[in-house]
Amino acid sequence: MTLVNLNDVLLDAKKRSYAVGAFNFTDISTARGIVSAAEKLNAPVVLQFAQSHLPYMSLEEVGINAIQLAKKASVPVVVHLDHGEDVATAMKALKMGFSSVMLDFSLKPFKENVKATKEVVEIAHDLGASVEGEIGVMTRDDGEGMPDYSHLTDKYTKVEDAKRFYDLTHVDALAVSFGTVHGIYREKPHLNFERLHEISEALPIPLVMHGGSGLSDEEYRESIKNGITKINYYSVMSFNVVNGLRDYLNARRDKQTFLYDCDMEVIRLVEEDLMKKIKIFGSTDTALVAK
Repeated sequence: MTLVNLNDVLLDAKKRSYAVGAFNFTDISTARGIVSAAEKLNAPVVLQFAQSHLPYMSLEEVGINAIQLAKKASVPVVVHLDHGEDVATAMKALKMGFSSVMLDFSLKPFKENVKATKEVVEIAHDLGASVEGEIGVMTRDDGEGMPDYSHLTDKYTKVEDAKRFYDLTHVDALAVSFGTVHGIYREKPHLNFERLHEISEALPIPLVMHGGSGLSDEEYRESIKNGITKINYYSVMSFNVVNGLRDYLNARRDKQTFLYDCDMEVIRLVEEDLMKKIKIFGSTDTALVAK
């Protein structure tokens, strides 16, 4: 049984300066590809599902499949609710057996964020689960209106806010804003590593990068060097897998191709993409230590 929480994997990552990959899925083939990539590299992994993706799978379906995959895996797997939008959904996930949840109230007033997060932390800790919170505002590049990359500084997480939030909630990990953007970047991001380092020095807990798609290898490594221990990566992986599947189908125009074939190709493409990231994050061959 290798279902673990964030503390089981991130504390070692923080101590030894590497990051654990946190990868989203919206179907069972992607979830299988995520776990398989981690197993092939003997790396711990966070298998996560965002609440915004509930139209694709119910929480019950997610829980049953993800928890079973985790328990059968040869590496530590955190089953994590990503970007929980309300306390009720986070509580439901915890009661179903998710080993970790994130409550994203970063757009709410500070006091409301603290109150809701603290409520979830108290229940989660009683159940042996972990909680990720968020302070600071993450901009989203959804391919529609172009976000103003030059003014992201205004939304960076403030050191004093991060420290106060931790002192009041005792979250296990904290997502912070230092220049990354949700979605696929259309301009080069301006990452404030100095701010990230200051937050890391001020807090005893692991820090999380959201909007981890589209960064250069060096930007990943510099982020890890300055305190990031969990990297959320989904948009580019999803984009790459779709394009890879398109190429696969085009190459098989004259052959019979069934849904099973597509499922197996998705698993392979997810593995291929994520193994590259796991190596960059530095978590290869850390699974035994993480246990």
